[in-house]
Amino acid sequence: MTKSEFVDDVHAKLGGSKKDAEHAVETVLDSITSALRRGSDVTLTGFGKFHVAQRNAREGKHPRTGEPLHIPASKVPRFSAGAKLKAAVKD
Repeated sequence: MTKSEFVDDVHAKLGGSKKDAEHAVETVLDSITSALRRGSDVTLTGFGKFHVAQRNAREGKHPRTGEPLHIPASKVPRFSAGAKLKAAVKD
């Protein structure tokens, strides 16, 4: 499902204007992004938890030449599915 298909689905379920549905989706995504940028977790009970994980620096290989290269430490977003989401997907 693409973002526009997701907006269409929200619009179909909520009614109102499509622009309002798009604004609602954008607002939710912006709120999650802002919280993660600040280092906060976003927990949606039953759905899941968004959090930031620290990846350590490591050595890698250039895919073409095979030369070793240094990959610096970084922060990456992660998502852990909640029990209700897992159950919904399982059935």
